[in-house]
Amino acid sequence: MDPSATRVLIVDDDRDISALLSVLMNKEGLTNLVAHDGETALQKVPLARPDMLLLDAKMPGIDGMEVLKRVKETDPHLPVVLITAYAELSASVAAMRAGAFDYLAKPFDHQEVVRVVRAALAERDRRRRSQSEEISADNCLRVMMGPSDAVTRIIREVNRVAQSDFSVIVQGETGSGKELVARAIYQLSARADAPFIPLDCGAIPETLIESELFGYQKGAFTGAGAPKAGKFEAAHGGTLFLDEIANLPLGAQAKLLRVLQEKAVLRLGAVKPVKIDVRLLTASNQELQRLVTSGQMREDLFFRLNEFTITIPPLRDRKDDIPYLAKRFMDLTNKELKKSVQRISEYCLEALLSYNWPGNVRQLRSVIRRAVLLADDIITEKHVDIKRAPVPGLAFTPKIQGTPWDEFSLREIVHRSVVTVEREVLLQVLKHTRGNKAKAARLLRIDYKTIHTKLKQFGINQSGVAHD
Repeated sequence: MDPSATRVLIVDDDRDISALLSVLMNKEGLTNLVAHDGETALQKVPLARPDMLLLDAKMPGIDGMEVLKRVKETDPHLPVVLITAYAELSASVAAMRAGAFDYLAKPFDHQEVVRVVRAALAERDRRRRSQSEEISADNCLRVMMGPSDAVTRIIREVNRVAQSDFSVIVQGETGSGKELVARAIYQLSARADAPFIPLDCGAIPETLIESELFGYQKGAFTGAGAPKAGKFEAAHGGTLFLDEIANLPLGAQAKLLRVLQEKAVLRLGAVKPVKIDVRLLTASNQELQRLVTSGQMREDLFFRLNEFTITIPPLRDRKDDIPYLAKRFMDLTNKELKKSVQRISEYCLEALLSYNWPGNVRQLRSVIRRAVLLADDIITEKHVDIKRAPVPGLAFTPKIQGTPWDEFSLREIVHRSVVTVEREVLLQVLKHTRGNKAKAARLLRIDYKTIHTKLKQFGINQSGVAHD
């Protein structure tokens, strides 16, 4: 895109700030437009069709948040950078959730303004060049995680935060897909062409974590025979992903906070800091707010990391994804092993759905891979190494009421008891399946016609309610 054809609309009631931003835009070769209030800005947007907005959050009349809301209703892809006072950063988080691309805190650094504007325009340019070629979270997450409403919500949040430079905490149990979400944020960001550097804080010994993060100079400690850059320097211009951040020692937490605040890293044994430009994503299988309360995490670091949080539900809370993921893992393993296992039996699928999955998606993948190895044509329950969860309510013992032997023979008493038990089982299973008769038939290993006949015989209606 020709810079001179690129229009930036500056919206600020402070004329000095508007003038300063205009000078910065002119130096970048950009055409700038100015509005000193929200009403004028809303009039100019449809007429001038700017490529982005630099928008003051606090203005008399129609404020920045209202302008942001109205602009996004008409052009959801127009990048809006919010300008706010440092003390109002919580409002900036709300603005991000409303669709702002990023924010600039007053007093702002001139280079930071230029960087954010370039990133916003780069995103706008990518969208205009080819909507069909645009990487989407639907592509990089729905295929990997599944079709459930929970995944749809995660995709929506990833799309919302990816193009900003917000620090993001991805929270979820081990094996739930936290790194997948972090990589999706990176792939959708303006930093997608720069490095993505992951580091598992739980896998590095406490004595080595600082040298891994910040690097070291020659002779900084025994064995440091040559200087080495740390993960921050390796991620310069890109994204650093710190997995299991809760395992970071308090001393390293203090140094991490300093790096984030000063945007510079000091190698161990060095005297001169190195400037860095890194977006930080973190993940944890624990609730970090609780760790702050217990003293295991610094509160100031938590606030710095927690500009946006994405929570991934465990697999047991998004069971709609299990059939999809099981088939996906089956297909992938078929290719790997050059096999042609065709399907997963219905009864086996019921077992997968009833299981609690303490190891989440990672465990499901392992179970299906082993099943494909063992199966020839169809994966059955004998091929999966899990135990079916019992159907609630079926562990009961029928009681004999009164003295039926005064009136009936043993055979008649047993027959009546069996009928009572059979009727109770049908009621309990239908309650468990929420009236789904096909699912109830599969659980009971009878055909669909038989369950309809028995429901009619026992006076149970189509929703599983008995008529006494």
